[in-house]
Amino acid sequence: MKAWRLDDPGQTLVLVQEGSVLPGVIYWGAPLPADEDLATLAASQRLDVTGGMMDANARLSICPEARQGWAGQPGFVLIGRDGRRVMPTFSASVEARESELRITAKDADCGVVYHAQIALTDDGMLQTWAKIDAPGLAIDWLATPVLPVSSASDGLIDFSGRWIGEFQRQRHDWRPGVHMREARMGRSGHEHPPFAILTTPGTTNSQGEAWALSYDWSGGHRMVAEELPDGRRQIQFGHAPGSHTSGQACTAALTACYSADGLNGSARAFQRHVRGLTEGNARHPRPVHYNCWEAIYFNHDPAELQDIARRAADLGAERFVLDDGWFGMRDDDTTSLGDWAVDPRKWPDGLRPFAEYVQALGMEFGLWVEPEMINKDSDLFRAHSDWLLGPVDQTPGRQQFVLDLSQRAVCDYLFDRLNAVLNDAPIGYLKWDHNRLLPVVDERQVLMLNALLGRLRTAHPGVEIESCASGGGRIDLNILQHTGRVWLSDSNDAAERLRIQHDAALFLPASVTGSHVGPRKCHTSGRIHDIRFRAWVAAQRHMGFEMDPRELTEEEAQVLKSVTAWWKSNRDWRMDAAILQLDHADPAVIAELQLAQDGSRFVAFVGQSATSSQILPRPLCLTGLDPQARYRITLLNADEAPGLSRGAPALKYDSLTLSGQALMRQGVALPWRFPDGIWVLEGERLP
Repeated sequence: MKAWRLDDPGQTLVLVQEGSVLPGVIYWGAPLPADEDLATLAASQRLDVTGGMMDANARLSICPEARQGWAGQPGFVLIGRDGRRVMPTFSASVEARESELRITAKDADCGVVYHAQIALTDDGMLQTWAKIDAPGLAIDWLATPVLPVSSASDGLIDFSGRWIGEFQRQRHDWRPGVHMREARMGRSGHEHPPFAILTTPGTTNSQGEAWALSYDWSGGHRMVAEELPDGRRQIQFGHAPGSHTSGQACTAALTACYSADGLNGSARAFQRHVRGLTEGNARHPRPVHYNCWEAIYFNHDPAELQDIARRAADLGAERFVLDDGWFGMRDDDTTSLGDWAVDPRKWPDGLRPFAEYVQALGMEFGLWVEPEMINKDSDLFRAHSDWLLGPVDQTPGRQQFVLDLSQRAVCDYLFDRLNAVLNDAPIGYLKWDHNRLLPVVDERQVLMLNALLGRLRTAHPGVEIESCASGGGRIDLNILQHTGRVWLSDSNDAAERLRIQHDAALFLPASVTGSHVGPRKCHTSGRIHDIRFRAWVAAQRHMGFEMDPRELTEEEAQVLKSVTAWWKSNRDWRMDAAILQLDHADPAVIAELQLAQDGSRFVAFVGQSATSSQILPRPLCLTGLDPQARYRITLLNADEAPGLSRGAPALKYDSLTLSGQALMRQGVALPWRFPDGIWVLEGERLP
């Protein structure tokens, strides 16, 4: 037997190989002692055999093989020309490098070669990937190196969603059989974004164990979580079946981490990792955003937009984004996708004069594009109907179709057109949308998109790109390697956003998460919310506005200016802060604490999402503080307490100084308030 271990301050992974077969992970969790006997550890996991079983237990290797008698989901599925499964007999070797293990397995008879890598990154993440070369064979499935699931785990959290209802947290208890989530429509998706968290019975936001996982892919994908009849469990991630071309397949990276500090421990690790991924892609400091979509839709009038731009700048905006409708003959969503030239009817002088006007107001100019898509009513389709992905007679989605990026001519055309647009006007930002599901699952779409984005960023290194896909339909760690921001949801309803961005923070930091102050009456829900609630919810993340500023009363404008000024004065530390979810006894409260990297300050946002069952607020307990330190806390918006708040909670009138221990264990009383409101509590660590 051979054994290897990977260690960092937060976790240990142990890989074991017997003979020349594929090795398997036997331990992934809290750091083991440096002198742990790995042979004894492996022996302690050896299973018994009893009635009704095979005479030997099949191994849970990094790529479980049906040939070895594995009764669960295999790590790969190869199909020969005769339609039968091909099951290689692998001979494997392991090469150990610093913080990295490389595995190679071969079957000389059938010519199949399997490669895998397991590594710990400098920022404390576990990363794995796999590749298989199988000449002449179809590859129906390939998983990243398979990880065992601890017997201590009691369940799994993953996410479902829909348009304007992204990142809905789902909890699943372990049970015999397979729990599978699969996105087959060519993008990471609203429906099944590629994230999961394994938990234990004691896991809360701030306590217990958690294993968080992300499949870093923007296309179709599958997750398999399985409990076998013998009680063992495994979790697999890979491309959706049918994604790969014949003969060779490579998974995306699986990025994961172990936390002994509950969900906040893994959230903090992923937030840090994503900030690192996007560091070179994003503008710093993060500019306050203004997007004109819900002000004008397709009705572009330069004089009217100049007025809107003046008002946005006066409110504090630092970036103005001209949304859909500037190109082709784009008067609605049925036409002109693919015709990336400025509409001379709306913009007779082109975009440069308006972009320069925006710049003169102190704002960066940005533009909406949807390059991967095409309308049949377009010059591009009339010239190149052969550029469609899938059959010409397919059902449209959102009145549009998808371009086949695997054709080099398509990507060259898109680069040339976008390059010309970016050269014609001083554009610093692209909102890159993706509003249609793919008719087929094809990994080449993602690979060629990555190449196109890389090509554009090389040609225009100063341009920041945001990933949007009908809101949050393409949020994953692949697209975040090429972009600096994600549009989390098309919903600007503050009550919906409060929940969506709270749950998304289990993986996403504030710096990449766009959140905008929407119209007084939300265009997607029809609800009306007070400007204070809308402003403070947007201020939780990368703040922006997306409404017609002409609708604001003088009082509303002053509130928005004030909150925006607060956001700007705190953005430097908050965009690097850890977002920690607060355990709260009241399910009507959605609360989080944003803690500075050096622990010197924090801000807590306490959202009242519904009417509480009890008459008064339950105490708010904080997290992540130094128990022995003392903190001065202030209720920043105490003046928002309604008339029905008739008592005298101390924070309504003055700051308080308390120990971290008291704030985390006993908590603090907040004033009563109506639903759809939010308290903002600032804290400073005292010397």
